[in-house]
Amino acid sequence: MKISILGLARIAIVIVTYNSAAVLAECLGALPEGSRGVDLTQVVVADNASQDESLHIAKEAGAQIVQTGRNAGYAAAINAGMATLDLDQVDGVMVLNPDCKMHPGALATLAGALQESGRGIVVPRLTKPDGTLQPSLRREPTVHGAFAEAVIGGTLSGRIGIFGEVITDPRHYEQAGPFVWATGAAMLIGADAIRQLGPWDESFLLYSEETEYALRAADQGWALWYEPEAVVEHIGGDSRTSPMLAALLMVNKVRLFRRRRGRIASAAYYLSIVLGQSVRAATGSRTARAALAALLFPSRRIRELPQ
Repeated sequence: MKISILGLARIAIVIVTYNSAAVLAECLGALPEGSRGVDLTQVVVADNASQDESLHIAKEAGAQIVQTGRNAGYAAAINAGMATLDLDQVDGVMVLNPDCKMHPGALATLAGALQESGRGIVVPRLTKPDGTLQPSLRREPTVHGAFAEAVIGGTLSGRIGIFGEVITDPRHYEQAGPFVWATGAAMLIGADAIRQLGPWDESFLLYSEETEYALRAADQGWALWYEPEAVVEHIGGDSRTSPMLAALLMVNKVRLFRRRRGRIASAAYYLSIVLGQSVRAATGSRTARAALAALLFPSRRIRELPQ
């Protein structure tokens, strides 16, 4: 990694917003301390046609604003924000959700980890607002993992060896190391990796876009590194309460798997996901019922996000 004339890593930040006024001020307010120890070259707020005070808050904070003109999704807003940057003038770009608050020095710690050869993406330790761990690391999507989650649930399967996709065992979060992919709420991406990988896949709208990006990075030789000494607080949780988002999440998981695997494996993965949502729907889960309907009936699937 090159460094600035100040001897610091040159980092830009892209924050994606959509009606994010309730959380954006705290996110932006945490940046001065969160970016301590790096040369923060640019803060871009990429907005998906917010109808609240998001743009006003971003302007008052002095951020550069780019507007997509519609609720285009997470990947499209990231691409719009990235397009405003001169990658020759930065060493990395921090992609950040507006419901995230970086702890002091977090960005410098991530930038330090990014310096190692072969690392294209570095992610922090995510915590909930109460300070407890928010599981953010993931294993590669597999048939046996999807089946395990369907039968015994995601929390338990995530603690068992190679099974659950979400890694829930807290011991895995104590040490730095490489992982397959991680939640896209906060990730620092190297400028060289951005150039090679190209834009994020906008077809996913929300969910699985970070999975696709991390897997594509691995395909091209870039590792994703987890750095627990960098801490970012993240609220999150919309997909657990919104039937629409829960349905999109599950449909996109299946879509991505089908793109990367053969017909037989894809069919088995789809059936495992359907089984899991069926079990949860039978217990009365509204989100699982919506996800199951979208999985079984293509006409129920979301083609674009509501404006």
